[in-house]
Amino acid sequence: MNQLEIKKILNELTTDLDSITDKKAVTIIKVLVNLVEILADENTRLKETVQQLKDEINRLKGEQGKPDVRGQSKGSIGNANHSSEKDRNKRRKKKKNKGKARKNIRIDRRITIELDKTQLPDDAKPKGFETRVIQDLKIITDNIEFKLQIYYSPSLRKTFIAPMPPEYTGSEFGPNVKALIITLYRDAGMTELAIERFLKTFDLQMSHGTISSILTEDNDIFHQEKEEIVDAGRKAGVSQMDDTSSRVNGKNHYTHVLCNEFFTAYFTRPKKDRLTLLELLCKDQLMFLFNQESYELMAEFGLASKWLEEIIPMLQSEALTREKIDNLLKILFPNPKKHATNRRIILESSALAYYQQSEYFLRYLMTDDAPQFNKLALHHALCWIHEGRHYKKLNPLSNMNRSILDEFLNQFWDYYDALLTYKEKPFNEMAQQLLIQFDNIFSTTTGYDALDQRIEMTRAKKKSLLLVLDHPLLPLHNNTSELGTRVQARIRDINLQTVSDNGTKSKDTFATIVQTAKKLGVNVYQYVYDRLTKKFKMPSLAELIQLKTQQLPDTT
Repeated sequence: MNQLEIKKILNELTTDLDSITDKKAVTIIKVLVNLVEILADENTRLKETVQQLKDEINRLKGEQGKPDVRGQSKGSIGNANHSSEKDRNKRRKKKKNKGKARKNIRIDRRITIELDKTQLPDDAKPKGFETRVIQDLKIITDNIEFKLQIYYSPSLRKTFIAPMPPEYTGSEFGPNVKALIITLYRDAGMTELAIERFLKTFDLQMSHGTISSILTEDNDIFHQEKEEIVDAGRKAGVSQMDDTSSRVNGKNHYTHVLCNEFFTAYFTRPKKDRLTLLELLCKDQLMFLFNQESYELMAEFGLASKWLEEIIPMLQSEALTREKIDNLLKILFPNPKKHATNRRIILESSALAYYQQSEYFLRYLMTDDAPQFNKLALHHALCWIHEGRHYKKLNPLSNMNRSILDEFLNQFWDYYDALLTYKEKPFNEMAQQLLIQFDNIFSTTTGYDALDQRIEMTRAKKKSLLLVLDHPLLPLHNNTSELGTRVQARIRDINLQTVSDNGTKSKDTFATIVQTAKKLGVNVYQYVYDRLTKKFKMPSLAELIQLKTQQLPDTT
């Protein structure tokens, strides 16, 4: 019996459930329906696990696993679309922008076209001109032959040559084409081979290797810009974090996104655990405190009493390097193949103790509910959109449970809209009402077991989900960082991977500069050109972020 047949039987059983007078029979039917839902869900997950194991066995044999082919969504049993955008848009009408604002188009030249008066009737009179703007583009080379004057001093036995302009020093290609290559690759998403073909179309001869070198080498000025962007951005508004997969030289990595409304920064690392996040937040200058604060965190994270007792005599006030704390761990756990979890707890606790009293400690952070983000900020808010997705993933077989789920989702998004209204005009009485309303909604028992378990999980996150009531400037969703991860996903789709450390570092740096420039309304090409020529006529992105920060309301 397949899922469609099971679904049909369940719907027949529950269609006229209200008409059954025997309450015991109704209870039995509901219990059985929920049992079938649980078993069907478990069976689906077990099938996925079995397939993953088969694929892994095939890969170990040197074969290929089952191809990941996206199925047709129309008519499918599963609820593959976990986005809640459609549900939210039904409740909140977007303000329509009446009349499109005409873009400011720079006029490079003007041409006046007059009528041939001999072709007009005698009574025709002039009535001015009608203006039409046509946008066009010219792509031409600007190859320069420099003649550098030479002098020779016999007394000094030395030759003097006129210096090249600084923007043309050290390369046979000028800053215009370099800025164009960087913009086409880092912003427009063109591949190196496509850029090479594009340049050759316009008689500019450049090898594939030179293009690669421009994209990855001698970018120290841009790497420094990224550091300044991150320093300025962390002090502006509410930080958000997320991550997505990436590849480096054939190995799986993760690209982490740190952002807010003014900047987006990218960091590619081999892992996505809490220790990795602490390292990037501390600008790779992470230290460790093996003191009372870290001891308390170890106890909170579940380190066994036996090890806690052994650690007490080893506590110290001095900040430790990674090498020194690794030496302590060798004393505690001599066998390197054992106690991996205990090592992780001690390392993360010691790193957190240092981070939380450092200048890098974030005041506000918005993320999804992944555990590695816990304790990274003084105020850690969770994303309501991610929470809603957990409910969208529920896939009841019976119409009875589908109706229960739909009714609850209506309450969920109505409450979300109430929080948005509160953010626009917060006041204490409404905050108290929303607290009570949260307790009422998320203490509901619906009779749909999977939904009730999900509701209980949401209730456990009450503090983080309702942090906005005390801090109305906090966003309700993590969409800013999710949009940032889509940029990395697009880079991965186009280029698959980076190969060298320089390539990975440059990818993160230019993604940071491009996305931050877009948020600040800065022309990417002009900005890259300004930095390549070292003219610095344009203010840095970090300076623009600082100006924006000064305009923010006081969040204290």
